[in-house]
Amino acid sequence: MTSGNPWDNGRRDFFKTSFAAAIPFLMNEDLMPDIISSEPTFSSDGSMAAQKSIIGGYGAWAASLLKPVPSLSYRNPKWKDIKGWHNEALAKAKELIASPERGGLPQVNLEKKYIYDGLEIEELWWQLPYGRATRAVLLKPQGATKPLPAILALHDHGGKKYFGYRKIVKTSDEQHPLLKDHQATDYGGKAWANEVAKRGYAVLVHDTFTFGSRRVYYEDVHGLDWGELNVTNKTDENPEDSEHVEIYNRWSGAHEHVMSKSLFCAGTTWPGVFLSEDQTALDILASRKDIDPERIGCGGLSGGGLRTVYLGGLDPRIKCAVCVGFMTTWADLILTKSFTHTWMTYTPLLPQYLDFPEILGLRVPLPTLVQNNNQDELYTLSEMKRADVVLGEVYKKAGASDKYLAKFYDGEHKFDTQMQADAFNWFDKWLK
Repeated sequence: MTSGNPWDNGRRDFFKTSFAAAIPFLMNEDLMPDIISSEPTFSSDGSMAAQKSIIGGYGAWAASLLKPVPSLSYRNPKWKDIKGWHNEALAKAKELIASPERGGLPQVNLEKKYIYDGLEIEELWWQLPYGRATRAVLLKPQGATKPLPAILALHDHGGKKYFGYRKIVKTSDEQHPLLKDHQATDYGGKAWANEVAKRGYAVLVHDTFTFGSRRVYYEDVHGLDWGELNVTNKTDENPEDSEHVEIYNRWSGAHEHVMSKSLFCAGTTWPGVFLSEDQTALDILASRKDIDPERIGCGGLSGGGLRTVYLGGLDPRIKCAVCVGFMTTWADLILTKSFTHTWMTYTPLLPQYLDFPEILGLRVPLPTLVQNNNQDELYTLSEMKRADVVLGEVYKKAGASDKYLAKFYDGEHKFDTQMQADAFNWFDKWLK
């Protein structure tokens, strides 16, 4: 903590900018510390059963709607055969996540190629059937000649939707001050995509839906009050001016509920759109001649951890997954922490069938590492540990306990250099 006011900590930007703008009540600083520090109570079986919660007296009732072991949980004793369970659970998860059709492999365009930081870097772009072009970078060790294991590096949310892949890479000595600050607070001052590439991986990092090149542009929106986004801001000759970027980030956070409702009305979900776009990036990565398609992993912090849950859980081409700073239970989100999370988290009705960690557990017995921070303000520690128990039981029942590991670190929401070293070692263990 850097301040007595929990909203002053830069690492809380993930929900400070994304949600406070949309929920004015949460901007009452006299109330926020009580909300954030409130601890749930527990029933005799250890489950969360708060009489007071973020939804008032309805919390215990809402939590009671969850089954301790959902019907499609592999922990459910009715499931004896892992293949039969997996087929049914995966089909239901795909149905509810409702990803839009991806179409075929898009044409990948090379915009620029150069050497930096001991890496060969390709700046790429491709066009999906909707929205503006997706921009990405591919990094690999300079001089590599044989097909490499690969990582699909998934950028975070961080309350910074103006930027996407640039939050976890560095492609020149010149770096936007907001990106430099973000890497300092959340990544130990490192561009982690560069660091893992140096260990012998081809690493693809792309902008995803509503971030960076895929963000919602001012000129494309009609029918909303722009507030502080005045004409000057919309036509700024220097759109990457820090003030301009931060104004955009505040607006885009407040816009999330609009986007989410519109996606629901279209018959899809935000996790479904993420999954579709991340799978297209995976298609592109797997199709390259310079990588080994049987040795592809993925990982990311926060919003990147969320994307790892869905991509790693639903696509078996991900042979090794590292979820950082995004693991808890649905009960935690019902009673304590839903307001700290983006609308991008939720798949309606899925909690009837799987607890949150069991989405990632759909990948069993493929190798999976989950990294948690003990003082992470986005979750309740006891529920992070409960999620570890859930995943541990899934892997144990599958006879694959050696393929699952959860680690807990002191500190707040982050993917620091020690965590990166452990994550990279996990990739090395299973992909090399």
